[in-house]
Amino acid sequence: MSTPIGIVIALVGVLGAMVMEGSSPAALVSNPAALVLVILGTLGASIASVNMSDVGVGFKGAIKAMKGGKSDSAAIVDELVGFADTARREGLLALEEKVKAVEDEFLKRALEQVIDGSDPEAVEDTLYAEVDAMKKRHAVAQKFWGDAGAYAPTIGIIGTVIGLMHVMTELQHPEKLGPLIAGAFLATLWALLFANLFFMPIAAHLKRKTADEVAQKELIIQGVLSIQSGASPRALGDRLKSSLAPKVRETVGGKGDKQAA
Repeated sequence: MSTPIGIVIALVGVLGAMVMEGSSPAALVSNPAALVLVILGTLGASIASVNMSDVGVGFKGAIKAMKGGKSDSAAIVDELVGFADTARREGLLALEEKVKAVEDEFLKRALEQVIDGSDPEAVEDTLYAEVDAMKKRHAVAQKFWGDAGAYAPTIGIIGTVIGLMHVMTELQHPEKLGPLIAGAFLATLWALLFANLFFMPIAAHLKRKTADEVAQKELIIQGVLSIQSGASPRALGDRLKSSLAPKVRETVGGKGDKQAA
């Protein structure tokens, strides 16, 4: 839940700073036209830079970034070690029934290829091709929100220029100039807030999620290929654990080590 938590903390910081400066958070909505321009202008520019099908992918990616949850690499390692133990004692065909209960679809497909007797190089090529395809799919949402973060400040400047043009028409009324100038700069403020508190963090978080998914899939590929080559459960476990973070590594071992022993 790092993305929504981070956004809330940033918003609290901005609103808190406004109060400490003697301003009111209500000033942010004193010029609704600026907010409408930034939202619709940025959204329109982002849509114009992609295919329409990419727009839905982008919004799904934003929802994904806001959701909690994380990959359980330790459980994957334990599962792979268990499969290695079964394959070594009973043969690869003995995994056929166990594969039906596997929840991870990528792991299931990888094991099914091994059980079917596919060539190791063909298995590796197929699995890495699937990883590459996943990267390309995820890059669509990352680009959409990255582009939004790049467009927003410029849209905000356009809004400020429009506001200042209106200020020029009111020079004969000095008492109106202060509020009008403040309202003009609201467009730039909203644009910077959206770009740096929403759009760019979402794009960065999606990149991080993709990196985590790629790492887990590469872990699965290493494990499945080692099972196919007849690696011992203990050696497989040690090899896979070496690629995990120290804290995650400590949670590995229960099921796998018992079977290996």
